[in-house]
Amino acid sequence: MSEKKMSSSRKHHLKSLMLSIAKGLLEEEEREREEERERYMDENCPPLSLPRSMQELQEVCKEIHRKIDVIDEERYDLEMKVNKSNKEIDDLKIKVQDLMGKFKKPVLRKVRMSADAMLKALLGSKHTVNLDLRANLKQVKKEVKDEDKELRDVGDWRKNIEDKSGMDGRKKMFEAEA
Repeated sequence: MSEKKMSSSRKHHLKSLMLSIAKGLLEEEEREREEERERYMDENCPPLSLPRSMQELQEVCKEIHRKIDVIDEERYDLEMKVNKSNKEIDDLKIKVQDLMGKFKKPVLRKVRMSADAMLKALLGSKHTVNLDLRANLKQVKKEVKDEDKELRDVGDWRKNIEDKSGMDGRKKMFEAEA
């Protein structure tokens, strides 16, 4: 199928139409939000009538405190629901990563730190042991094998070849074996 290219004026016209429609939708959403806010305020916040006596003022204060308590309870319940949902989402994300078998390793910074400094950072002031890794190693004596001695004692290879060349060399080899 062949696709025809749109002219730039047509593209510009369509883009401007889309932007004007989107602007109208945004304005409508804003208006609806404002109306919803007004409705909520009318329902939950009746107009304030200032009482004339101290007794009426105390009654109004008690009523406001009761409403504050109810709203705080609702807020706390919603906060707990959100925290629970966030924890479930994190758990599900971990399960998905486990199922996919892919785990992104976080980028680690290189830190130059001695073993003593690392233990002190991890354990805090409790760390008093000086970590000397070489002190715990066993001392091993090197045993020299006879084969190694022979290989070292061979010396210059040219001398060996000259010694074993000709009939004298063969004669020496037989004598050495016998």
